[in-house]
Amino acid sequence: MVIIREETPQDIDRIREINDAAFSQPNEGRIVDQIRKSCSETLSLVGVLDGKIIGHILFSPVEIETQTGIIKGMGLAPMAVAPDQQNQGIGIQLVVEGLKIIKKRGYPFVIVLGHPNYYPRFGFKPVSLYGLKCQWEGVPAMAFMAIIFDEEKMIGVTGVTRYRDEFNDAM
Repeated sequence: MVIIREETPQDIDRIREINDAAFSQPNEGRIVDQIRKSCSETLSLVGVLDGKIIGHILFSPVEIETQTGIIKGMGLAPMAVAPDQQNQGIGIQLVVEGLKIIKKRGYPFVIVLGHPNYYPRFGFKPVSLYGLKCQWEGVPAMAFMAIIFDEEKMIGVTGVTRYRDEFNDAM
């Protein structure tokens, strides 16, 4: 049985290994490390099986720049599962638990840039349906999605969504 829990300092090296292996490059692991050092307002969860970390998910602050100000929410990125453990529901467990915690913390929305056949099962919809735009040019419309937790707070909110600066190097 997979246990989902918040990361601890002892998990950092394994989290980097999982992200590097899952994405076949060091970008995501480096971004997680940078955000961990520069931002205290994150949610970083690990999936543990038989005492070994096999998955990781990070939520970090994002903003929507509107004509009347800034609305703060969270961005889901990255989410990684060890290659030998993929397609067994671990990613689903990480996303579900993470969204539950983010909603409890009172964030009005979460955005994700991800596979359009994967994230809708959690309630994510293309941001264009909400009048939102991605900060980066050329991102496929169906791959940039949001889930709204506080409909009232998001009424009439339109604008450009912005991830933390640490993500800019990867794009």
